[in-house]
Amino acid sequence: MYSESDIDNAVTAGALSAEAAAAFRAHVAGERAAPLADEESFRLVTGFNDIFVTIATILLLVAVGWIGNAVGDGIFPLGSLLRFAAAAFLGSGGIAAASWLLAEYFTRQRRMALPSIVLLLSFALGMSGMVFGAATLVIPKPDDRTMGLIGAVAGLVTAGATLAHWRRFHVPITVAALTVALVGATVGVLVAILPGVVFALNWLLLFAGIAVFLFAMRWDMSDRRRQTRRSDVAFWLHLAAAPMIAHPIFWTLGVMTQGFAGPKALAVVGLYAVFGLIALAVDRRALLVSSLFYVLYALSELLRQFGAVSLNVALTALVIGSGLLMLSAFWTPIRRVVVGWLPGELQARLPVVDRAVVVAA
Repeated sequence: MYSESDIDNAVTAGALSAEAAAAFRAHVAGERAAPLADEESFRLVTGFNDIFVTIATILLLVAVGWIGNAVGDGIFPLGSLLRFAAAAFLGSGGIAAASWLLAEYFTRQRRMALPSIVLLLSFALGMSGMVFGAATLVIPKPDDRTMGLIGAVAGLVTAGATLAHWRRFHVPITVAALTVALVGATVGVLVAILPGVVFALNWLLLFAGIAVFLFAMRWDMSDRRRQTRRSDVAFWLHLAAAPMIAHPIFWTLGVMTQGFAGPKALAVVGLYAVFGLIALAVDRRALLVSSLFYVLYALSELLRQFGAVSLNVALTALVIGSGLLMLSAFWTPIRRVVVGWLPGELQARLPVVDRAVVVAA
């Protein structure tokens, strides 16, 4: 399996002519009976060996973390909070170090997609856990303000580490991890300065999600035909932004709480329709996936209130599943209509609707 960025890199390296690449893309679109615009491509698995290496990598990282925890457990007396902190510090540090060393081969030399993603995530989580473990060693019982400061430091350290990882390995998901780390650092600083801000955490996450979404659009607008690594970076940024936008909105509406009534359920369904229009406009499906659980629950409650008690879940799955399948089947024609409603200046910034036609031309 080859991604758009792989084809673009082959053209840049001279292994494939631009004309041959365009002909190949047009051929694939014809074989699939769908334009390339229907495919939100990103590189995940190039072969079963990716899955095989990923399983082995996870086993190795679990072992490294376990050994680190065991060593940390042996430093301090049983029951001590410092015992847990030392275990977290050594276990997380070992995972981060092992992840970087493994990436030197499987990412930098072999260019394996799925193992590279797993190694980046384990590296970022390991760095963050190491900071929290070290902070607990120094401050055994931090208050809320201190925890916010520790979170800010952990976010900044993780962001710096992932930036170094990006410069070394250029894994597309790294930019999303770096951005999430910066969001965590910002929230931590706000909590350290204003501890009461934790009660407005949903609003903070919503604003952060919108900011990440706009950042993702900058990457998308720099590659409107989605043929380079920038499109892969944008994909992961959209995937990071979507839950930060969807979850605060639906939790503020009171979804999953007692007294979730018909008007609120209708509002959830309406919001999902708005998310669908945004997804069509920017040609990204992350918002639809992140809010799917909420609309399923809301529609199920609506059907139950209208009397379909025994079949409300089945009818909900039927309606939403059929709708999403129809949307997937006619994604490009529907998107063409939605984008056509937008101002011309905005259309010129969004991903191209008929990318197969543009590339072939």
